Amino acid sequence: MKATRVHLLRHGQVEGFEKKRYNGQGDISLTDLGRQQSALFAGRFQHQKLAAIYSSDLRRCRTAADQIAILQAVDPVYKEELRELHIGDWEGQTWQQLQKEYPELWQARLDDIVNVAPPAGESLRQMAERVRPVVREIVAAHPGGEIVIVAHGGVNRVILLDAMGTPLERLFHIEQDYGCHNIIDYFTDGIAVVKKLNG
Repeated sequence: MKATRVHLLRHGQVEGFEKKRYNGQGDISLTDLGRQQSALFAGRFQHQKLAAIYSSDLRRCRTAADQIAILQAVDPVYKEELRELHIGDWEGQTWQQLQKEYPELWQARLDDIVNVAPPAGESLRQMAERVRPVVREIVAAHPGGEIVIVAHGGVNRVILLDAMGTPLERLFHIEQDYGCHNIIDYFTDGIAVVKKLNG
C-alpha cells in the first residue's frame, strides 16, 4: 500500500521572536512575515489534493491551517494535543531572565532536558506522551493519503525524532525554522522515512 505522507509544518514567525523567550502555550500573534509565511503554505499545496489538515489549536498554527484550507476541499481539525510544550511559570520570560531567577533549575534542565519540567509546566517526556498518540491516530485515519500537520518547533522535533528512531535527548540536534516544511512517509509495516527536513 502507498505510504501515508505527512507534511509537517512549523507556524510562521511570532512577535517577540528576537528576544529568545519561552512562548509555550501562550496564544501569541504572528509578525507580518509570519502571516506571509502562512499564506505561502496555501500556494505550496494548491495543486495537491490533501486528505486532511490538522493543526495545533493555538492561533499561530491555526492561521497557516486556515490559509491552506482555502484552496482545499477539507476543513482544518484543531488539536489541543498538538500544542507546544507547556512551559508553566516560565511562559513569556526570556532565557536571560530565567537563568538569573532559576539558575539551579535552568542547569538541571540543561543536564536532563527530557525529564526536568519547569515550575507548573510539563517535561519533554510528558509532551511526547501527549503528542505521540494523536500523531498515530492521524496517520491511521488516512492510509495512503496526503495530509498536513501544522505545529510547533518542539512538537515537530518530537515527531521527527520518533520517525527517525532517535531518542528525545537529541531534540536540539534538529532545527525547525519558522515556516519550515518537513515531509515524513509512514508505511503500514511501521517504518517511517523522513523525506524532507526543515525545508
